[in-house]
Amino acid sequence: MTTIAGKTILVTGANRGIGRALVEEALNRGATRVYAGTRQSLTHPDERVTPLTVDVTDPAQIERAAAQVGWLDVLVNNAGIAQFDDLSQRAALERHLAVNLFGTYGVTQAFLPQLTESKGAVVNNVSLMALAPLPFTPAYAISKAAAFSLTQSLRALLARQDITVHAVLTGPTDTDMTKGFEVAKATPEAVARAIFDGLENDEDDIFPDPMSLTMAESWRGGAVKAMERESAALVAA
Repeated sequence: MTTIAGKTILVTGANRGIGRALVEEALNRGATRVYAGTRQSLTHPDERVTPLTVDVTDPAQIERAAAQVGWLDVLVNNAGIAQFDDLSQRAALERHLAVNLFGTYGVTQAFLPQLTESKGAVVNNVSLMALAPLPFTPAYAISKAAAFSLTQSLRALLARQDITVHAVLTGPTDTDMTKGFEVAKATPEAVARAIFDGLENDEDDIFPDPMSLTMAESWRGGAVKAMERESAALVAA
């Protein structure tokens, strides 16, 4: 993957925040077709945008969406939820896992035939909280840690099909999800640009904002990343 221009992209959670910014950035970079996956109906003035109604927790909707897409170069699993909790209720953890882990898994599995044919890419919008949780949102952090492990596993397994798999380790971004957090935040537009820059640069793990970027060098050269590469080599062998 060297450029978004001329490619077909699918973005889930495309109705707001980073998802909406990713749709616009893909258009700006010359994507031929952008499928915008949302739970509610969506309209867009650009004829290159095709709305897809898809709740990532609904297997039937996922399958219907996959049947509508004949060709796909890049799948961006961006749909997610983040809610405050204190781990006192199992239901909160289950809600986060249903969307942030199993939603990502289900959408990826459904679109594997298209991605295998195109030798495409999967981009999973994870979070820095996959590495270090914030105690106010532990269920979210747990689900994102699981999604990051899923991403690393898929990266090793799908390499045999020439599909690349990328994790986006997003820091604080100015979206509806971060209302109430009084910290410096990146704009969704800047994050979207950095995500596609990372994809075009073939970065396994993309650090798309100032806070996450402070961790990039130590992560990429660290022992955990080296262990991931060693484990992936076992699958390749």
